Amino acid sequence: MSAPGAAPHGASALAPARPAIAFVAGEASGDLLAAPVVRALRDGQPPFECAGVAGDRMIEAGCVAWHHVRELSVSGYVEVLPKLRALLALRRELARRIRPGACAALVGVDAPDFNLALEQKVRASGVPTVHFVSPSIWAWRAGRIEGIRRAADRVLLVFPFEQEIYERAGIAATYVGHPLASAIPAQPDRAAARARLVLAGLPPAAAAGPLICLMPGSRRGEVLHLAPIFFEAAQRLAGAPDGARFLLPVADARLRPALLDALDAAETASGPGRDAIVDRLTLFDGRSHDCLEACDGAIVASGTATLEAALYQRPMVIAYRLSALTAWIMRRQGGILPWVGLPNILGREFLVPEFIQERAQAPQIAAALQDLLQDDARCRRLAERFAQMHAALRRDTPGLAAQAIVQTIAARHR
Repeated sequence: MSAPGAAPHGASALAPARPAIAFVAGEASGDLLAAPVVRALRDGQPPFECAGVAGDRMIEAGCVAWHHVRELSVSGYVEVLPKLRALLALRRELARRIRPGACAALVGVDAPDFNLALEQKVRASGVPTVHFVSPSIWAWRAGRIEGIRRAADRVLLVFPFEQEIYERAGIAATYVGHPLASAIPAQPDRAAARARLVLAGLPPAAAAGPLICLMPGSRRGEVLHLAPIFFEAAQRLAGAPDGARFLLPVADARLRPALLDALDAAETASGPGRDAIVDRLTLFDGRSHDCLEACDGAIVASGTATLEAALYQRPMVIAYRLSALTAWIMRRQGGILPWVGLPNILGREFLVPEFIQERAQAPQIAAALQDLLQDDARCRRLAERFAQMHAALRRDTPGLAAQAIVQTIAARHR
């Protein structure tokens, strides 16, 4: 189903002076990554039109939405099964649409399980392909690099340590930095962020005390697994002597009912005498960056949000849980690194606590965050390490990515 305002599948969405660059983003984080690149390509010389599977930020940047990223937002092996037929149909449609003469290139943004197969098919037809954000071959499924070799003319890397991996494999790759490092200020302003949140609905009294940001994911499957755990952890933190309040940026308005159901269940299960959080929690539509900049600490689902929290120099606890079968499949595929969270992978050590799968339990999560926030020296060290990460990741990412895409197009047409 196309996004509102998108051209019908059989209609021509664009009639540009030159073939458009097709983008396929798979979730909210991909939308965030691709939007500034879309803008750079449209503002470049020569300018390119962009179209494809886009989120709200990409659409705002000028990308015509054939489909919305929500249609691809699914995680895990078991969780994808109910949507498999629709996803395969969408991939076939995109492969027909992204063809020589109609599209100058395909840029697959993350979502490797969907995009690599699409890129391979499109590349075989003669359309240059770029994969933006390397799959985490450095963490698990290292053999996937052969699939990347077949799929992509060039890979755009967002972490500096990845360059050596691709050079060793003989795959063209360009380190472009991480767009979030340019979007997030080097010196966060907690007071200013709290003032913005008050205007957006945070009670002024809450802005004066300790604030914890809860980020249980941007996909429905993540929210269903993690929100109950996060809310129980919040109840425990609410009962602490300093009585924290909580911020929850809702990544997608369609997730709000699931979050409210989980909150109701947490309130019912808490029983008499337990500290309720319903009056201590404020939900926002979006505003994840304001919430992270304003908070004192965070409980975050593993993924891009952990990097955002690190760039805002916030102490955090990382948690993640999948269905038991999906977790079993992933374990069978093996892992290379001992870390799951991006701050720990970039730091090459357990800078912040991780609670994954069976270990993702509310009492342990709450205790770990409380211990972390009470250790001022550790929080200062974290802020210093996170500031160093920020500097290493800050590049002109939109400009470098746009340049690499245009060069890839030119190279295929020589």
